[in-house]
Amino acid sequence: MKSDVTIAQEVDLEPIIDVAAKIGLSDNDIEQWGSHKAKLTLDAISKYCKGSGGKLILVTTMTPTSGGEGKTTITIGLTQALWRKGIKAMLGIREPSIGPTMGIKGGAAGGGYSQVLPMEDINLHFTGDLHAIGTAHNLLSAMVNNHLHRGNRLDIDPRKIVWPRVVDMNDRALRNTVVGLGGRIHGMPMENSFGITASSEVMAVLCLTEGLSELKERLSRMIVGYTFEGDAIRTNDVGGVGAMAALMKHAIKPNLVQTLEGGPAFIHGGPFANIAHGTSSLISTKVGMNLADYFITEAGFGSDLGAEKFFNIVCREGDLKPDAVVMVATVRALKRQGGVSKKDLDKENVGAMKKGLSNLSKHLENIQLFGLPVVVAINRFPSDTDKEIEYLSKLCEKIDIPHAVVEVHEKGGEGGLELADELLKICRSESSNFSPLYSLSENPRDKIYDISTKIYGAEDVVYTQQAARDLRRIQRHDLEDLPICMVKTQYSLSDDRKLKGRPSGFEIKIHEIGVNAGAGFLIPMAGDITTMPGLPSRPAAVDIDIDEDGKISGLF
Repeated sequence: MKSDVTIAQEVDLEPIIDVAAKIGLSDNDIEQWGSHKAKLTLDAISKYCKGSGGKLILVTTMTPTSGGEGKTTITIGLTQALWRKGIKAMLGIREPSIGPTMGIKGGAAGGGYSQVLPMEDINLHFTGDLHAIGTAHNLLSAMVNNHLHRGNRLDIDPRKIVWPRVVDMNDRALRNTVVGLGGRIHGMPMENSFGITASSEVMAVLCLTEGLSELKERLSRMIVGYTFEGDAIRTNDVGGVGAMAALMKHAIKPNLVQTLEGGPAFIHGGPFANIAHGTSSLISTKVGMNLADYFITEAGFGSDLGAEKFFNIVCREGDLKPDAVVMVATVRALKRQGGVSKKDLDKENVGAMKKGLSNLSKHLENIQLFGLPVVVAINRFPSDTDKEIEYLSKLCEKIDIPHAVVEVHEKGGEGGLELADELLKICRSESSNFSPLYSLSENPRDKIYDISTKIYGAEDVVYTQQAARDLRRIQRHDLEDLPICMVKTQYSLSDDRKLKGRPSGFEIKIHEIGVNAGAGFLIPMAGDITTMPGLPSRPAAVDIDIDEDGKISGLF
């Protein structure tokens, strides 16, 4: 089969004005970025970001393998299939981060014949949103350090600065740094750290806001550090809120592109679900729901991460009520959870699939905890045998879960028609009884316990002394009513990536708890995960190239 980038380059793209018209957007509602990309205007956001509209469908997955299970590809292919059935559908996904694009993924705009285009632009800088977010974030870092250099009138304790720096690249050497070396003129020497841009609270703020005024209000209340007496220092104390918002003037506007089959798609925001809340912007979701009959969105990684955060954080913030969930399951993921090594995933192994079924079962239970109907999308890979696909299909029949074998990677929307039929069926016959997992009135320990025991399947939660101190600080600053955004590995239901399947008898270990007061959630850090990924032994960047005519290759 042709590579993703080759398939994308062979498509005759429609003018973005024509794509916008399919969902009722006029020329005045969009700002064109060339012929095939556009942003919504602020007026259009104000007009379409109110009230409730079409049905909201979330796409999630079981515990993924390192290569991904095709969740974005399914999201795009399903939307294309709905269009083929004459249904006005739209999708909303996150912007690819250059770090993973150059690291493991080599591109994150779908695959095969279910892509969003122009895929090269989307994967490489796009409209500059992530750079704007990173610049705004690092402006605040510079403002904090300049404040210390200029006399520290706010009495900030340099040891208690909690605002890192960010860069949109996988660079493990930046995880722990020292800044300010070289003498007094170069600033105050202190330890510092870098996260990837997707982990920035500025990213989270952008993805949870609904307009410029709210953006500024959220930015102003972010906590950057603490005084020697333990009082919180916020962005508004340091200054620069207006400048940060000005840098994000365009980044707040959702990006409109098209699927390979000419359907409209929003791509906006890019938080990772293992280190942040992992869903695209609330603005694009609300606007999309008001422009389409079905709005399909995704949440990062499995139901234990992106989906849980979408339900408990995003849906609260936006007063959203999802209608149904698509659970992506693959033979490969089942075999991986059943103990098969990565190099042996292409070999038929129904026995390993049986062992891994407990993982899929737990993820389906997680969705049902939120009162939502679910359909399983069996994403078929070329190496899957008929025997393996039949086994997984019969399992879904046995537990009475609607399902469909999906081949949107090879066939585009045509390969998702069966899934579209199953989705329409459950949306028309079953009601959503959606409710969040926990009450905001619970204290943070109880919320963390609820997530750990009910979603992950843990027996208990243990806290380090630092985490216990963080809880006391949260109580002191009256932040206990915030929702929880857990940080943990995506490769296991537990906080230990080595525990496959459906682990039992384990504890979740919380070593510290951060506060995103602007975004509006607490961040318990579990296990040994870091907010700055590293590159693999063979980075995808090795295979990416461009020729004399500007033609890009290697983006999968």
